[in-house]
Amino acid sequence: MCGIAGSVNFKLSYDIIKGTMLHRGPDEQNAIIADNVDFFHLRLSILDISGGKQPMTLEGRYFIIFNGEIYNHNELRKKFDLKCFTNSDTETLLLLFQKFGEKCLDHLDGMFAFAIYDNIEKKIFLARDRAGKKPLFIYSKNETIVFASELNCLKGLLPLEIEQKNIYQYMRLGVFYKNLTPYKNVNELEPGTFAFINCQTLEIKKTKWWDIHNFYLQNSSDHLAQAIEKTDQLLIESVKRRISSSDLEVGCFLSGGIDSGLVTSIASSFKSRLKTMTVSFDGEYDEAPLAKLVAEKYNTDHTEIKISFDHLKNDIEQIISNYGEPFYDSSAIPSYYVSQAAKKRVTVILNGDGADELFAGYRRYVPFNKHDFFKKNFLVHNAGSFLKNILPASNDKKSKYNYLYRLLTFASKKDLDIYLSAGVDIIEDYEKNLLADGVNYLKEMEEGFDRINKAPLSGLKKIMNLDFENNFSSQMLAKIDIATMSHSLEGRSPFLSKELLSYAPTLSDSLKINGVTTKYLLRQLATKYLPESLINQPKRGFEIPLKSWVNGHLSEIIHDYVGAPNAFNKNIINSKFTGQLLNQKIKIPAEKRAKLLWTLFCLEVWYKKVYLS
Repeated sequence: MCGIAGSVNFKLSYDIIKGTMLHRGPDEQNAIIADNVDFFHLRLSILDISGGKQPMTLEGRYFIIFNGEIYNHNELRKKFDLKCFTNSDTETLLLLFQKFGEKCLDHLDGMFAFAIYDNIEKKIFLARDRAGKKPLFIYSKNETIVFASELNCLKGLLPLEIEQKNIYQYMRLGVFYKNLTPYKNVNELEPGTFAFINCQTLEIKKTKWWDIHNFYLQNSSDHLAQAIEKTDQLLIESVKRRISSSDLEVGCFLSGGIDSGLVTSIASSFKSRLKTMTVSFDGEYDEAPLAKLVAEKYNTDHTEIKISFDHLKNDIEQIISNYGEPFYDSSAIPSYYVSQAAKKRVTVILNGDGADELFAGYRRYVPFNKHDFFKKNFLVHNAGSFLKNILPASNDKKSKYNYLYRLLTFASKKDLDIYLSAGVDIIEDYEKNLLADGVNYLKEMEEGFDRINKAPLSGLKKIMNLDFENNFSSQMLAKIDIATMSHSLEGRSPFLSKELLSYAPTLSDSLKINGVTTKYLLRQLATKYLPESLINQPKRGFEIPLKSWVNGHLSEIIHDYVGAPNAFNKNIINSKFTGQLLNQKIKIPAEKRAKLLWTLFCLEVWYKKVYLS
């Protein structure tokens, strides 16, 4: 796991890169310049500590900087009879590129963002993994191209300008859609995408080399028993690869849920006295007793970590600023503290990320298994609109009434608005307060939505496909990458193996949701591994007391930022509406008010602490 930066026709400031990304690679930093290309690498040494130095060269022609891990690299060495001189997956990757070119990507099981310069062809090859575990941002303007693992690095190197259209989009989605960022001339290389940069003409050609949509269009005929057996075998192989591909000890996050429980139970068969960690938070649901059952069953070296938010007021600006862009997901806060605590015990940690997205773990998926709300149905739309207008809003997000109210809310809407209401639901119903008259800020999202909505998919497959493309990389994986790497901790996700990413989308809906039971297949698989009391536990994740934070502990700092006379949000949203939110002078559900104010607060922290710094 590392950080990378590179440029064409631009001299990198290595001091700025280290100042903004040293946490990604504290063990070693090196550079190489060839022609008009400048590469810089920051290394977190995990595999082949002595022989994996980067930038790495091959036969004087290829130069690589690589962020990530190729978990099956030893298998690929044997399969293709690669002649290697180190134990590094970086060398494996270079030899595969020499042999196959861009087709090498099809063989890789891993998380990666890397750049290879060919000093004969005078081209740079950039590539990103299937799910988008590892980030890569590209600045391109006039005769200059610069890329880096983090936006804060580009901001330090370049005089970036705000792209206001994308800020409106952030207010609807909470993150930035696919390749978009808050800056002009800066795009993120999309997951499952590679690009060739011609270093003489500066032309950039991008190609989507992997797309989960293609697998949602396929239909597996596997019945329950077959699907359980195959998923089990694929998960076992994935966990095995992610443990063996490390020269450092690998631990495991262990919650009271089935995802991390499955990973832990399988990992324990490959590593005796596996180090496991469970966290609990002051005043929140304590999953430690359930996690302890798994730890005892598999005799792990278990630690219960009590996380306090006592220092949140002092830490909050730094936590938000780490993302380099407005980032609304408040679970970034516990993720930060959990990673900080885990780093004291291990450098590599396994997690259960991706299971909910691939096997339907979210409660909002249940109604879409019954009905495709994206299809135009005037009866459903009109009924939803009528009932929503006469019923009072919900103030308890965990209640059954809230579930019904949200169901009516998105049933009353159309097209992309349905998805935004069913998902993040930040400013929905109040979006007219955005100062975006005449700006089609949802154009890219609408095109992506239409592509999936017009496909021959069920309602469940549509919303899962949309979530993977809209939120998963930009929100979930970005959150984990920044939270872990802020503490030089590497997170590995067995559910995101190349095989499971290709197999899970093809499974029938009935294997994912059964009645109102989410993640049905994984719950059935869990009966083989986990105590019965865990299997039917509802999904919780990090239970963030956002409403109490906004109204209490963080109320003053939020008011100071969002309500400041020179606040940036005055360019984005109606000031009168913002004032009503801050002073609780508008009739709005308490949870929605908290979410809206938090989204604005994150925007202001980014603007003042990142953009203006």
